[in-house]
Amino acid sequence: MFDISVRNALQSRREAGPLTSPASFSEGELVAVQTTQPLDQALDYAAPAGGCVAGDFVEVPLGPRKVVGVVWGSGTGDVDQSRIRPVSRVLDAAPMRAEMREFLVRVAGYTLTPMHAMLRMACRSPGLVDPPSMRRVYCRGEGLPDRVTDARQRVLAALDEYGGLTLTLGELSQAAGVSSSVIKGLVRLGVVREEESPRDLPYPHLDPSLPGIELSPAQASAAADLRTCFEDGEYSTTLLKGVTGSGKTEVYLEAVAECLAQKRQALVLLPEIALTAEFLKRVERRFGAVPTEWHSSVSLTERRRAWRMVGESGAQLVVGARSALFLPFRDLGLIVVDEEHDTSYKQEDGVLYNARDMAVLRASICSAQVVLASATPCLESWANAEAGKYRKLELSSRFGEADLPEMRAIDMREERLAPSHWISPTLRDAVNSRLDSGEQSLLFLNRRGYAPVTVCRACGHQIGCEHCDARMVEHRFRNRLVCHRCGESVPKPLVCPACGAESRLVPVGPGVERLSEEALELFPEARIAVLSSDLFGSARELRRQVQAIADGEADIVIGTQLVAKGHDFPQLTLVGVIDADLGVHGSDLRAAERTFQLMRQVAGRAGRRDRQGEALLQTWQPEHALIQAILSGEEESFWQTEAAGRRAAGVPPFGRFAGVILSGTDERAVSEVGRALARSDAPLRKVGAQVYGPAPAPVARIRGRHRVRLLVKAAKSAPLQPALARWVQQVRIPSRVRLSIDIDPQTFY
Repeated sequence: MFDISVRNALQSRREAGPLTSPASFSEGELVAVQTTQPLDQALDYAAPAGGCVAGDFVEVPLGPRKVVGVVWGSGTGDVDQSRIRPVSRVLDAAPMRAEMREFLVRVAGYTLTPMHAMLRMACRSPGLVDPPSMRRVYCRGEGLPDRVTDARQRVLAALDEYGGLTLTLGELSQAAGVSSSVIKGLVRLGVVREEESPRDLPYPHLDPSLPGIELSPAQASAAADLRTCFEDGEYSTTLLKGVTGSGKTEVYLEAVAECLAQKRQALVLLPEIALTAEFLKRVERRFGAVPTEWHSSVSLTERRRAWRMVGESGAQLVVGARSALFLPFRDLGLIVVDEEHDTSYKQEDGVLYNARDMAVLRASICSAQVVLASATPCLESWANAEAGKYRKLELSSRFGEADLPEMRAIDMREERLAPSHWISPTLRDAVNSRLDSGEQSLLFLNRRGYAPVTVCRACGHQIGCEHCDARMVEHRFRNRLVCHRCGESVPKPLVCPACGAESRLVPVGPGVERLSEEALELFPEARIAVLSSDLFGSARELRRQVQAIADGEADIVIGTQLVAKGHDFPQLTLVGVIDADLGVHGSDLRAAERTFQLMRQVAGRAGRRDRQGEALLQTWQPEHALIQAILSGEEESFWQTEAAGRRAAGVPPFGRFAGVILSGTDERAVSEVGRALARSDAPLRKVGAQVYGPAPAPVARIRGRHRVRLLVKAAKSAPLQPALARWVQQVRIPSRVRLSIDIDPQTFY
């Protein structure tokens, strides 16, 4: 986690300078520059020759180095004038707008993050300090090479994969996994073209006037409601709740069309990179061009182009991951958070923020619209809609002729299973029936790898990670044991590391790899595909596998929660959940909510066309209230029951939590800081907050660092952040102990 200096977080926010400072500064005038360096405050500099304006990206001297910063406003004048140094130069980038600076300040204050860390989030442009220039790029030429080799095929496949985007020599070489000489050879043959191109060009124009697909009456009504939100130009948030397959995407694309028609920019956040390929195709069909992408798999050249064009209005629509929220939009009119319930919107390291919540904050600052789309919204969004803070639109039926899948429980107490097998006879028969009819089946198990635990039968030792208090997970496809906390990977041992016994190590429990082994045994003629994030070296490979499944190149899909994230497999009619009880008894506050969401989402993959779908949940507790709620489909009843329990306990969304995580290599020092904080809780008690702990974290050691947690609980209206800052200021925290504060924590490990 990020080493947050909470002591300086609010101070740096105060000293960043007012956002209402004069817009322009003449040469020599004092300006406050907020840099990306870990400093407590903005620094005074003299405006350069030619002057500058508030929001300008600048390069300034800091000691012997030159660093990037942003002109935040007028200088304070508190520094000896003889020590004032001039701004080195104004960078060639559109100035950061006042609303973006306000957004960063407010996110910093809410999350207790120093401003320098927030500014780094907003300066993620490769080559920001570089001047405009030309670059040599490569794109598809004519025909095919006279001799087709594997390396040449990979080059052409990479160019086809990136479509109309141009790549530099290094990027194409990396994407194809070939040397530059292979590419140069294809250039000489004319199969690949080498061109000189401006480094940053506007993106192709998206035409909002093009006709979309014909909407159902329910979709058309919802789309009309979303369009009306733009009439007064005021901020609002709408929860678009629709059952899986109801066509939520086509509805919110109409909101995108209205936003673009008003010459404003739009942002669509997706929870999973693998979803982007299909979504981009839908956008291209709707608007006649591919939108701008922003996520970790985009090349550095395209990231630079995207960052700059967003700031210069050369990009109308951005489709991206959560970090796209910090792009420098000139006139942001709409933010769509697709699958808004998804936990991947919470950043769990570095700056700890929830993109769903920060999307609402950013929209409120720039008078934009927010659409939160989900079949199973998070309880926070549901409660806000119930309270009237958010508008709510519902799509209660699937688009076209598709019906919702029939959901049934398989009572595992009545099934006869062979040892070390997990597919029940009932589920096996259902899969065979689909194989006979040429339809696809999905076997869902939310465990990566082959087996979660490896045990020695001689002494009972469970192989754990040397750096974490976590068990090593066997990944048989790679023949290694992997720690899912720190990523440590070691060959699978032949002897027990505790007692030295040979051939006594056995896997315990199933993962998706072990499940695929059983499926091969039960269905030897079937084509089996495994979808798990750790099995693919790149997002491109993962997208290719998803597309192959959608094209019918697999009979049985075995997957983790990755398969529940909005994928559309037309031939899939059966979903079998191997262990529906995994989250039933979770100790997490949101365990029931997340299990309900996951089961309903994964079941929704079945029967999305004209064939009836079926979802079978293997459970040892079919009478459990949560299992019954999942099967019944009475979603409102579930949310109301869950909300009542949370309200009675005064926990989110009807109360507030802040997680405090202390970590260090010295266990004693970490524990002492935890106890000192617990003894000094007067600032928190003043606002009615309670402190629980310190206690060893559920995973008490990660990457060799011992971890202690405290949990702060407060009323929803309590001024929690200032109280937290005052609380931490009282305690001396040694440099060898790292303190992180997570406002609104989503996990508690």
